[in-house]
Amino acid sequence: MSGARPVILDVDTGVDDALAILLAVRHPALDVRAITCTGGNAPLAQVVTNTLRVLDAAGAGAIPVAAGAHRPLLEAPQHAAAIHGSDGLADLGLPGSARTPEPVHAVELLRRTLAASEQPLTIISLAPLTNIALLLRMHPEVIDRIERLVMMGGAVGTGNATAAAEFNVWHDPEAAAIVLGAGLDVLMYGLEPFYRVGVSHGDVARLCAADDAAPRLAGALLRHLIGIDATEERVADDRVAIGDAGAVCAAIDPAPLVTRVAPVEVALAPGATRGQTIVDLRTMVGADIAPARTVPSATVVLDVDPEPYRRLFLDALLGQ
Repeated sequence: MSGARPVILDVDTGVDDALAILLAVRHPALDVRAITCTGGNAPLAQVVTNTLRVLDAAGAGAIPVAAGAHRPLLEAPQHAAAIHGSDGLADLGLPGSARTPEPVHAVELLRRTLAASEQPLTIISLAPLTNIALLLRMHPEVIDRIERLVMMGGAVGTGNATAAAEFNVWHDPEAAAIVLGAGLDVLMYGLEPFYRVGVSHGDVARLCAADDAAPRLAGALLRHLIGIDATEERVADDRVAIGDAGAVCAAIDPAPLVTRVAPVEVALAPGATRGQTIVDLRTMVGADIAPARTVPSATVVLDVDPEPYRRLFLDALLGQ
């Protein structure tokens, strides 16, 4: 795809990952070279199945898909059926796919795809960061092949999996700490923009009424989320958040974002704050109070103008 940014998606395909895949495949600014899967919103085998079915609905070409980590580095997996349905895709009963995953681990597909690219690639991580952490520890030579990591994860303020932690980081905090400490150019697209970027209920009706399978699937998934978002005060009235798809919007066009480069540390200790992303927005560090420490930095999204991303998402799905 000439002129398009080459990207790899790392997913745990639930409802909003599916929206992100539909957008990434349909938007001409992105060239999706591979999709890697990890357990998260749903168990790994279901994530792979969901990814292949979404690619069918998107009308995607032959994009390689590989299964990766089925659990976090240290702890037992936790899934989110209460949000995404028992099958991870709102129990819509999508037809089976004739596509098959690659016969290699996701880490190997990541390595191969990065090594084979004529230019550095952007990784858009929409899942727990287990696959990416394993890649960086097993193949540190690929770091220079990663242009940027767009990470849907973390929060400056309140979490969602817990009061302190966002789900993707909370699911595997050690992996997140490894990735943030690897020296990559990281854009942290956390819960602040996650809940701000959405479409209206009328937009959902337009998607559901479309002739094409891709917008119809997006509409059905968003219709499922309307009931979920009704209880989330961070989502505006008459809006449903597009979630992970907003991180894909950020990879396409960062102009609507308000960002700051800041130190980000992941809380790893057991207890109520485990998985919290501690974003240090102080302009004067209290060095006379606490010893100075070296903490990795990321470009943190603090806010976003949601309307350009609403239009970007709808235009890509509806072909406008």
